[in-house]
Amino acid sequence: MTRAAASDRQARSLKSHPLVQLVDEVARLQGRLQSVFAEVQQGSGLKTMEDLVLNAIVEADHPPTVPQIGRSLGHPRQVIQRAVNSLLEEGYLEKQPNPDHKRAPIFTLTGKGQTLKQRSDVQALEIADAFLERIAGPRCEELALGLKEVRRAMEAFARERPSSTNGRRG
Repeated sequence: MTRAAASDRQARSLKSHPLVQLVDEVARLQGRLQSVFAEVQQGSGLKTMEDLVLNAIVEADHPPTVPQIGRSLGHPRQVIQRAVNSLLEEGYLEKQPNPDHKRAPIFTLTGKGQTLKQRSDVQALEIADAFLERIAGPRCEELALGLKEVRRAMEAFARERPSSTNGRRG
């Protein structure tokens, strides 16, 4: 078999692999989501990572630490720390002592941060509601649950692989 034929066979098998297809669709979806919600992002005045961190803090079950945010979002701790520092400087977050760990403070939104989040949410909900005219809400919920299942399985898989780049300690 020639190199070209072997390469062609490998490309076809990768293209048809279910996980490769999922990864491709998720990457494409992320790009579409960013473009559809770009006006919300721009209106907030935050950088993309700052917006992600702000949302992660709001959505957390309890006020998180920087490493917890990093693990939740799948980003290195240093990247999250830069975003948190910026949000602190802008007055959107406040640092509080962590009763469970002396050196890892927890973060919550200030009044200014809550106002920004509420304003962004109103704008984002308008876009989301308009989109639901194209695909039913229950279908979106079903897909979100499926993606959460895949994400959790991927996180478990990454933890079990010693050679994984999961060495980022968030």
